[in-house]
This record gives sequence, structure tokens and C-alpha cells, in this order.
Amino acid sequence: MIVHIQKILKKSQKGGYAVGAFNTSNLEVTLGICRAAMRYQSPIIMQVSEATIEYAGIEVITAIVNSIAKGEAKNVPIALHLDHGHSLEIIKDCIKAGFSSVHMDASTYPYEENIAMTRMASDFAHKFGVWTQGELGSMFGKEGMSMVKLPDDPDSFMTDPSKVKDFVKRSGIDALAVSIGTMHGSFEGKELIDFNRLKKIRKNTNKPLVLHGASGTKDNEIRRAVKMGINIINIDTDIRIGFTKALQKTLSKKISFYDPRKVMKPSINEVSNVVGHKMTIFNSIQKI
Repeated sequence: MIVHIQKILKKSQKGGYAVGAFNTSNLEVTLGICRAAMRYQSPIIMQVSEATIEYAGIEVITAIVNSIAKGEAKNVPIALHLDHGHSLEIIKDCIKAGFSSVHMDASTYPYEENIAMTRMASDFAHKFGVWTQGELGSMFGKEGMSMVKLPDDPDSFMTDPSKVKDFVKRSGIDALAVSIGTMHGSFEGKELIDFNRLKKIRKNTNKPLVLHGASGTKDNEIRRAVKMGINIINIDTDIRIGFTKALQKTLSKKISFYDPRKVMKPSINEVSNVVGHKMTIFNSIQKI
């Protein structure tokens, strides 16, 4: 069932667990994510990116999520969220489509411009009761990638704890996306969370904290981050990898059928496996 993100996060903050924000791009991925949520009885945030909206169309992808949420996943709390929106126009479109949360990512702009753009999004979204996520510091890397040249100075893109209070107050956000060592893409062994930085950030705001780029981060680091106050964890790349590898394996076999449903079924199941594993790490199972 579709619910407002506030309902999910209010319960998770009280319960001391994190909620997974899982990116979807089509019917099959959506089914995989929702079936894991049903199997593990876990609330989820279903999020779509601008690239997915361009690929599938906002009406189509929203209808897919809504249909599964109202039917097959009617007993599981699901919030619909825009991931990394870069303009007020896309935010308006998502609010019109029924999203309860939108992410204004102006993190690559200078600090004052970031605040101004995020504030504009917050003011508009709040007129419709929609939550806004802002981003302080920027995420390095790119979803779906496994190779990247790391910057020499991590402080050049990580969140500055000393700016958190000011940013939260002036931007009017409801949730804060932080950069504390994780990166977009999957870089096993390279993504090390700066827990001292996280501790300082958490001390400076009681807003829900969002961890982007968590696909390549070790399970024990994620568990520790949750205990230290991370409330939402975004997962995209691991879903893509699981789906694509399962599809490649299926198509590499000698098959006697030409039925897309049979071809896609192993990929749907693998998405469920990936998402289910994340839910156990986030400690969100049996929390509906």
C-alpha cells in the first residue's frame, strides 16, 4: 500500500532501524523489490530517478508502482520518492504524480546556491504536504559503475558537519542526504564510512539522515551506520548488477523457449534476493 514517507520514517526512527530506498526502472525490478518486502514484511521506499522517468515515462512507472502496491503488496507500507531531482520542473511533475517525497540535488552548486535551490523546492513541496530531501556534500561516482579515480582530498566532496545546522534550517528540508565516504556505483574495499564525521552530523540535526551510494559498502559498516543514526539507505547499483547477471546467465544457456516471462523470472527472483539481504542488514524485517 502506498503511504506517506513520514509514516514510515516516524516508525523507523522510533524503532532504531533504517528503511531501504530501492531504485526501480521497470515492471520486473518493481516486482522483485516488492516481493522481497512482502517476504520479509519490511517497509520500503520505492524511488525513481530522472533517467528512469525519461526511460519509462512518469505516468507509466508511477502506475506500475501503484498497481503492485495496491494489489500484490497491499499489506506493505511503500512510499514513492524522487531520487536526485535536479530541477524544480521534475519535482513539480513528481508531486503531481503523487510522490510523497522528492530529492532536490543541488549539491554540485556553491553552498548558497544549493540552499536557495533546495529552499525553493521545499517551499513548493510543502504546499502539497510533500517531504523534501536536500543534499549537503556531494556523492562521488556514478550508479552502475565499478571503476573510478578516487579524489586525493575526500573533504572536497564529503559533508561538512559544521554547516549542517545552517543548511537544514535555511533550506527547509525534511531529510538530509549526507556524503560520508560512500560513492555511487560499487567499489568494494574503497567505500569506508567516516564514522567520526557521521557522529558530528547526527549531533547537529535530528532530521532523518540518508545514505546514498551504499551498494559497495561492507555489511558491518552499514550496520554500524544504522546504529549511529542513518535512517534511509539508498540501493541502486546492487539491484542492477543482480538483475543483469541473472539475465546474462539465463540467456547464456541453451533454451528451447522464447517467452520473455520465463527469461525475466530469474532476474526478478535475484532482485528479491538482493533486496531481502539488504533488509536484514538494515534491521527492517518484520517492521510493517
